[in-house]
Amino acid sequence: MAGFAILHVMKPADPVAILQSLIRCRSVTPHEGGALDYLQSLLSAAGFHCHRLIFKDKDTADIDNLFARFGTTAPHLCFAGHTDVVPPGDEALWTHPPFGGVIANDKIYGRGACDMKGAVAAFVAAALDYVKSAGATRGSISFLITGDEESTAINGTVKVLQWMKQHGHVPDHCLVGEPTCPEKLGDTIKIGRRGSLSFVVTVDGRQAHAAYPAQGDNPIPKLARFIDRVSQVEIDKGNEHFDPSNLAVTSFDVGNPATNVTPARAVAKFNIRFSTEHTPQTLKALVQSHADAVKMELGGQWTVVAYEGADVFITEPGTFVALVQNAVEDVTGIVPRLSTSGGTSDARFVKDYCPVLEFGPMNTTMHQTDEHIGVEELKTTTRIYTRVIERYFGG
Repeated sequence: MAGFAILHVMKPADPVAILQSLIRCRSVTPHEGGALDYLQSLLSAAGFHCHRLIFKDKDTADIDNLFARFGTTAPHLCFAGHTDVVPPGDEALWTHPPFGGVIANDKIYGRGACDMKGAVAAFVAAALDYVKSAGATRGSISFLITGDEESTAINGTVKVLQWMKQHGHVPDHCLVGEPTCPEKLGDTIKIGRRGSLSFVVTVDGRQAHAAYPAQGDNPIPKLARFIDRVSQVEIDKGNEHFDPSNLAVTSFDVGNPATNVTPARAVAKFNIRFSTEHTPQTLKALVQSHADAVKMELGGQWTVVAYEGADVFITEPGTFVALVQNAVEDVTGIVPRLSTSGGTSDARFVKDYCPVLEFGPMNTTMHQTDEHIGVEELKTTTRIYTRVIERYFGG
């Protein structure tokens, strides 16, 4: 199949109905819940070639993923997202059933409505309409839909991308539909993400009676000195696209229930979200230097272990960034700001294969009780994705 062909005339795809159907699938990670089955039926009927890709590792559940492509030529635009959702919590606290897809007060309620079945419904509807109406348009549209984003992200996007590379499906550009807008639809595009690096620092001493401290070696003051010291370090000042890197202490534990015994061990944990001013290696060296300095001053047996969570990355402003920015402005009248804030997303894996951006609906109710998206917000998101496709393929 070379390029896009005109299919039989049909009424426009309805993103509201698609989203309701997706919400009604109980696709809580790692369960597929019927969401990918539903999408595959829609896309196959429209001429997309669909591949169901199931991956697992030792001690992990099977993860079901979907790759679907229309067309075989370049340029190749991929929409990426996930249909797995976080658990709903106490369902009795929801105003409407979390897997009901109920419309009330012009809002669609349900787990995943915001994060991110709403965006999936919008870009699927946009693509379905485009391939039905476009004639002799060059290029390919594809979807990378995983069921493993809200969990360990081991058997989802990472392995689908590997499969895509092996089978000649690497896209030229990718748009991830994560909810990116904090105040109003269209206000933010994510052009990158900060890196994430976690540390566990352990100081071993010697337990003793609190009345005889000289008989022991209390690790608490040593570790406390280190935490105070490293917390006050200005890691960097940030740059044009990134806020300053920050360090957040997440745990300080000695596992000691007694009030008259000094412990033998103290353990602290902290996380650094870092900009392109640093690499994991430079940050490991920074933390180790402060640990060494406190050890030199106060002694103790120190162990510093680092865990790399995500690489920092950025898609530099250029043609693709401008295309998506202009598409958003065309539809909403808002010029979206370019941001690298927030946590991690599967875009961190895509960036190793092609330029990637994130744009989706508002993120104000993601993971919350009564998660929802406005009906008009969903329709407008669909129009934005349609405009992205039109601009990308020269419409």
